[in-house]
Amino acid sequence: MSNLHSIKYFIPELIILATVLIGIIADLFYSKKKSYLTGNWILGGLILALISILLHNLQNVTTLFTDMVALDPFAVFFKLIILIATIFVVLISRYNKEFTDYRVGEYYVLLAIMVFGLFLMVSAVDLIMIYLAIETVSIMSFILAGYLKSERRSNESALKYVIYGAFSSGLMLFGMSILFGLTGVTKICLIGNNLMALEGGANFALMISFVLILAGFAYKISVVPFHFWTPDVYEGAPTTITAFLSVAPKAAGFAVVIRFFHIVFGDSVALQAGTWLTQTEIPWAQILALLAVITMTLGNVVAIQQDNIKRMLAYSSIAHAGYMLMVLPVLSSDSIYAIMLYLFIYIFMNLGAFFTVIAVKNITGGETFTDFMGLGWKMPLVGFVMTVFMFSLTGLPPTAGFIGKFYLFASLIKGGSQFYWIAFVGVINSVISLYYYMRVVKVMYFDGEPQKTISNPILPVTLILLVLATFIIIFGIYWTPLADCVRNSLIFYIGGL
Repeated sequence: MSNLHSIKYFIPELIILATVLIGIIADLFYSKKKSYLTGNWILGGLILALISILLHNLQNVTTLFTDMVALDPFAVFFKLIILIATIFVVLISRYNKEFTDYRVGEYYVLLAIMVFGLFLMVSAVDLIMIYLAIETVSIMSFILAGYLKSERRSNESALKYVIYGAFSSGLMLFGMSILFGLTGVTKICLIGNNLMALEGGANFALMISFVLILAGFAYKISVVPFHFWTPDVYEGAPTTITAFLSVAPKAAGFAVVIRFFHIVFGDSVALQAGTWLTQTEIPWAQILALLAVITMTLGNVVAIQQDNIKRMLAYSSIAHAGYMLMVLPVLSSDSIYAIMLYLFIYIFMNLGAFFTVIAVKNITGGETFTDFMGLGWKMPLVGFVMTVFMFSLTGLPPTAGFIGKFYLFASLIKGGSQFYWIAFVGVINSVISLYYYMRVVKVMYFDGEPQKTISNPILPVTLILLVLATFIIIFGIYWTPLADCVRNSLIFYIGGL
């Protein structure tokens, strides 16, 4: 579709861009103490973008701007995930005491710019657009991770993020340049066809290309061995940004990985492949399975050793990336369905866990296990919702986390006996994760001294935590509407395949 005709389908993104401009201008008129009001403009723009997406025909399947980005139900679903996550982060940011001494107008603007980049990531069907979108998101992430400029830990996290990010982007761009040299195209829907025409002598170059591209993608979703930035960045960044990085960019990263590998390596039936087509002799499905197993195992084992809750949740995030990655080798509609369902549920349980850390830190000033001692008696409401989030992250019924993991393992079993070993390792890792998640519950209810006085966070924070916990419980009992929404979103543009 031409650039001019594409504009009417690009309304949500244009709303986000307009919101960014309005936020920049509005912030000029606010004093430092009132700069948080810029967040109201950003929040309004995000809600308008959400409404715009819902009002459009969600079943459109086409490309925009001369086949650079796709408009399809698959992208729309991930845009909804990104917007929901961002709205919650914007709401809680006003009550995060880490920002007390900072002007926060540009903080909200940077979040909106990041949303625009994430929108492009989930829609990109061209190597150039994929790279530009990832870089847009990365640069905003670097700045936001180091937003607490007066704190050494925050500066360290931003520096490490920049170094790792630049390195992974360089690897990915080099891999893309090799792939373009081999196929002569940048549209991923044409790359698969052109790969089939390559002679055997190109196998080595093709292998190098995909390994480098995979490195760039793996960095975005914190897959081992490209996870090193995650614990340090998550610990040093403002907790609201840590929460955001753990869900929205991860969801967009999985959208890129799913679209790229399915279109390039899948057969001609969208989301019904079941086999990996490639002229190389490299077993890509087995490589992804091995990465998934290593990722979930390392994430869980190292999380056990952490004394800082944020750092523990960072390694937990790595483990959850492994859980979702483990079903990708199946390359079927069921596996993609399971990932999308799990990602939606993951928003609420992971944001809830990090938001609880914010609520506790606002009162105690810390984020370690020591600061959570006796929390179930000092702040019973916070203790209850944190228990819900921990149960859900573990995958225990009747929470939504159990439903998400059930679909992940079910898709593996349905994929065939060759995937049983991955499911077995996944179950073992879920049992391992039970230790450190339940450690949080144990510290809250069995350590420390009971208190005569009871306290709770301020009302807005309490309401946000209750909403997140309520969704976790509801989707754990009645998930049919969510399942139907995901099923209807299993359509994406495959172009020339």
